[in-house]
Amino acid sequence: MKRLLLISSLLCTALAGNAAEPPKVINLARDFVTFWDATQGMPEPQRVAAFHQQVGAKFPGFYGVQRYQGDSAAIDQRIAKALTNFGALRQAYVAKIDQFDADLPRHMTTFSTAFPQFKPNVPIYLLHSLSEMDGGTRDLDGKNYLIFGADMMTRLHAGDNEAAFFHHELFHIHHDARAPECEGQGMWQPLWREGLATYVSQVLNPNASESEMLLTFPEGSLPKLKATLYASLAHLETVLDNPDDAQYAPLFMMKQDSTGLAPRRGYYMGYLVARDIGKTRDLKTLANLDCKQARPLVIETVRKLKQAAQPASD
Repeated sequence: MKRLLLISSLLCTALAGNAAEPPKVINLARDFVTFWDATQGMPEPQRVAAFHQQVGAKFPGFYGVQRYQGDSAAIDQRIAKALTNFGALRQAYVAKIDQFDADLPRHMTTFSTAFPQFKPNVPIYLLHSLSEMDGGTRDLDGKNYLIFGADMMTRLHAGDNEAAFFHHELFHIHHDARAPECEGQGMWQPLWREGLATYVSQVLNPNASESEMLLTFPEGSLPKLKATLYASLAHLETVLDNPDDAQYAPLFMMKQDSTGLAPRRGYYMGYLVARDIGKTRDLKTLANLDCKQARPLVIETVRKLKQAAQPASD
């Protein structure tokens, strides 16, 4: 409780020049450590059941079985694996959540300077994500949350300056408020939203590396994407208005598809699109573009970038 009050106090100070109420920050990442320490030696089935009662019950929207289509075995397997693997991660994980206490208010201050209208009006959770995520927004039980996964932050961001990462995630909150997502849209929309968040993180952190901009994982994907940029953009062009969820995972998650193109390639291509559109528009204007304004710009820019990437004929 004292640490929660400290973070809230720091956020109040960080947002003193902003009319917005400071967000509520709930730190369940430490609860995971306390639970893991106290249950070592407990048989796995009992330990998983205890996790549901002692940790999962504090955020059932995230840890509950409904997120797994009622498949209790699937969530139990993820919990068991997280508990088994945590020993090797524990020291770095604790250091990461200690660092988070200072980092979030600091990066929120710099973000609010760039976007004075920013209102961090969603609950923020820091937790062990069971290997799901380093950060992102989630709609759970009809409510929007900003969630930071301390486990994946520890694995993916070791040694990185995390300013670009925090600014990327904070921008999603701002963007959702200024230009909400539209229903029934194709892949152009996540391309735009993730690409713009990546571009904003680069503008606010001009010296950020591609790794710090979250563009280099899975390992080896970015060089592969750069080597096949024309083919990747050509395929992207065919799915820009395709709303099929099956198109999403290869573009924005680490799923390999039948194209043989790099997984998670949508982030980098979206960044290229946003960067090109940003040549003639400032960040405030970009953040305020609604779907009717953004869609034709994205489609036109993908076409332009594809033409520029086309290999010279022999």
